[in-house]
Amino acid sequence: MSADRRLSLAPMMERTDRHFRFLLRLITRRTRLYSEMVVDRTLIHGDPPRHLDFHPSEHPVALQIGSADPRLAARAVAIAQGWGYDEVNLNVGCPSPRAQAGGFGVMLMRRPERVAEIVRAVYEETGVLLSIKHRTGVDELAGETFLTRFVERVAEAGARVFIVHARKAWTRGLDPKANREVPPLEHEAVYRLKRAFPELAIVTNGGIRTLEEARVHLERVDGAMVGRAMWGRPWRWAAADRLLWGEPHAPERRAVLERYQAYLENRLAEGTPLRPLLRPLFNLFKGERGGRRWRQALDAALRARRLPPGGLVALAPLEEVGA
Repeated sequence: MSADRRLSLAPMMERTDRHFRFLLRLITRRTRLYSEMVVDRTLIHGDPPRHLDFHPSEHPVALQIGSADPRLAARAVAIAQGWGYDEVNLNVGCPSPRAQAGGFGVMLMRRPERVAEIVRAVYEETGVLLSIKHRTGVDELAGETFLTRFVERVAEAGARVFIVHARKAWTRGLDPKANREVPPLEHEAVYRLKRAFPELAIVTNGGIRTLEEARVHLERVDGAMVGRAMWGRPWRWAAADRLLWGEPHAPERRAVLERYQAYLENRLAEGTPLRPLLRPLFNLFKGERGGRRWRQALDAALRARRLPPGGLVALAPLEEVGA
């Protein structure tokens, strides 16, 4: 592998914005962070800073793009190059109606040749070698032979990193939420993929809830990617740097809140609304004593449109959780 990707935060729409990524970086310094998916035309014709800006401390940080057009993908990545992302990832797994209508996301699993064309076009234009995030299959296209041939064809174009959501996707009958939960997990298929392609970086994704589960997968593949379990219980991952990378110290929640407070004040001064800045914090004490009171305090701050004197530390149940 060209870079350590033992643990990573999955790209999630309306979740992995720059504010949540900054919070998670305070919790774990080594976990690789992925942005929300940005469609090629959005970068080309929209407001690039809105979608691409990030805090320098977020490194290693990856941008995920959605595209079905080699030319547009290359233009979008060329625009993004000035921001200095550590990786650019192509979404080949999203089954949303928007992705289906645009022919990108999981629809590209039906077109491995087109994925290969996108990889080549982006590299020729920018020198960036895309990583690929995909499913184990789509609709009737599934099984070990299909998955192996898909990866083989795209790897021939130069891709070296494959992040596999270990479920197939159904483009009919299941909405995006159900596609994250209903198709059975197939982590064993990802393990077999690693055995078939030992020279590639293979990362498994899907249904990983704890650090211990991630460590089990790391015995078989190069990385574990976690999505909603990081959003829903971010503090569960505070031991990641110590357990996965041998770092001597884990963060303290008081210090995390103090640093996020400084970040929040800087963003407010730039004109960022309070709501998106507080939203990543709601689950910081989830499942712990005082967690409900913490959420209520954040709700009250949003209604008042300001934090009380003492800021986040004053609201937090730090004594109750021993943090």
